[in-house]
Amino acid sequence: QVQLVESGGGLVQAGGSLRLSCAASGRASGMNARAWFRQAPGKEREFVGTISRSGVIIQYADSVKGRFTISRDNAKNTVYLQMNSLKPEDTAVYYCAAGWVAGQTDEYAYWGQGTQVTVSS
Repeated sequence: QVQLVESGGGLVQAGGSLRLSCAASGRASGMNARAWFRQAPGKEREFVGTISRSGVIIQYADSVKGRFTISRDNAKNTVYLQMNSLKPEDTAVYYCAAGWVAGQTDEYAYWGQGTQVTVSS
């Protein structure tokens, strides 16, 4: 049973933009918090951003503040990650997650399969 499906990844030049989407279904769609994490080759998975259902709580990793924007459309059960001014170090597999608490740890109940983002220099 698929719960979270990411889309929108791809190859972009440094300085460019991409928008990731994550559509939820089933129990994942009822979760309060949605988040984005990423994992680069040879590195541990790291927090990118999180948003509560109401949008009141929004947090970002310091590395993406001012460049990335997380948003959600509850009617569509979809969360977005707008990524601007991309850098080669943003290259990673990006994962969507859903859980009850909008936190920065990876304690989320549901995870997507990931979408690759590659930023060329």
